[in-house]
Amino acid sequence: MRWLLLLWLSVFAIPHAQAQEVLNWASDGEANVPYVFHDPLQQSRLEGFEYEIVQELGKRLHMTPHFIQNDWDGLVPGLQRGMYQMVIDGIEMTPEHREAVLFSRPYYVTGERIILRRDETGLDTVEALRGRTVGTIKDTLAERILSREPKIAIRSYEEETNAFSDLHNGRLDAILLDEPIAMYYGAITDELKLVGEPIGRTQYGIAFKPGNYALHDKVDRALTAMMADGTLQTILARWNLWTPEMAKMTGDFSKRDIVPIEWNHYRQAMDRHGGWSVFWRYIGFLPLVLHGAWMTLAVSALAMVLAVGLGLLLALARHYGPKALGLLAGVYIEIVRGTPLLIQVLFIFYGLPALGIRLSPFVAGVLALGLNYAAYEAENYRAGLLSVPRGQMEAAIALNMTHAQALRLIIVPQAFRTVVPVMTNDFISLLKDSSLVSVITLTELSQTYVRLSSTYYDYIGTGLIIGAAYLLLGLPFVRLARYAERRLGRGMTRTGHH
Repeated sequence: MRWLLLLWLSVFAIPHAQAQEVLNWASDGEANVPYVFHDPLQQSRLEGFEYEIVQELGKRLHMTPHFIQNDWDGLVPGLQRGMYQMVIDGIEMTPEHREAVLFSRPYYVTGERIILRRDETGLDTVEALRGRTVGTIKDTLAERILSREPKIAIRSYEEETNAFSDLHNGRLDAILLDEPIAMYYGAITDELKLVGEPIGRTQYGIAFKPGNYALHDKVDRALTAMMADGTLQTILARWNLWTPEMAKMTGDFSKRDIVPIEWNHYRQAMDRHGGWSVFWRYIGFLPLVLHGAWMTLAVSALAMVLAVGLGLLLALARHYGPKALGLLAGVYIEIVRGTPLLIQVLFIFYGLPALGIRLSPFVAGVLALGLNYAAYEAENYRAGLLSVPRGQMEAAIALNMTHAQALRLIIVPQAFRTVVPVMTNDFISLLKDSSLVSVITLTELSQTYVRLSSTYYDYIGTGLIIGAAYLLLGLPFVRLARYAERRLGRGMTRTGHH
């Protein structure tokens, strides 16, 4: 009997005891060097100093970290929605942010740095930037510092890579950003330089949903231990981010001989080469592009199926249904057509959970696109129904058909034939509008372009690749629309309608 007990324990009890709880965490890893980002030499691999901090936290908490990608603007709403347990993305511990989330103890402290083109001089203080155009990231300490100077023209960006691109192209005179960003975008190229001393002081904290003190307290204890035993210094030194300010904050004044291997790796990866190295880089993009294309096609196809079905019902209700039903259908169509698709996507994904309706990003994306395009399809179908001569319905009724049979067998098929070319063109438009679902964590073609172009500062080559992918997805449907126009046009000519 003892051996049976041991066997049962080994098969059932022990594996369950060894199973670790999952730690769901989120960040915007699309253009987020050196926090959390995709390795330029291996796009499927995540790295960054915050990524390493989370991995260490997972070990100390005996939890398995699971990364969830989300856009910067959606990180806190996603946290409040319960999509993940914590967010780590260089979030500044400002009073405004403290009202929205529960912060851990700070894990990094930094200041702002000025970045200039190599040939610029004399712009090493905020005061010296008066009368100049300066770029920064929106809702940051740097933006608040610049806003105190009314003579500085501020341009705020969603992505730091766009700011650096404008600085390269002469659209900006300078950039003011957090020192880690300034180093990894400005100090790795001979075309730019960091000037002056750090300006201001800000602290980063890990964000939790308000009230989640259980996980918050565990993470705080783990961070304290990492600071005490030198683990945090080791991680930051590998990324060339250990500073005297960090030593003061953590109390870790020990001197460790740590080679900044991650800093060196990134500089080597971003060292620009031409010829065949660029060609093989583009070849390496293909798996990401194919994944993005598949996601784009899947979302678009399912959304179009929903749009066609619902659009037909709306058109029938408005044209043949009871007055009240027709009025409701008209109100729906006008509301949907009168509000931006982006607002509808965000409302369905982030707003509906307040009503107890939680949808996955994929389902929310399909639903938002389908409901939006249904309103436009309904108007197309209504026009098609109106194009069918009234005598067709009268003839069907005279042949003893019911009203429903006449619609199903006579009216709708003729109307549908009229709108097929328009419907095909609408699908091509939907294919491109599917880029908006990237705001709810779906990585489709447009989001793939953002990641690749911002990683390599290559907006032309990657743009051509992504543009070609959209073209290849849409081209079969363009040809289908032309074929349908020819075939149906001949059919309608024979019947004498046109």
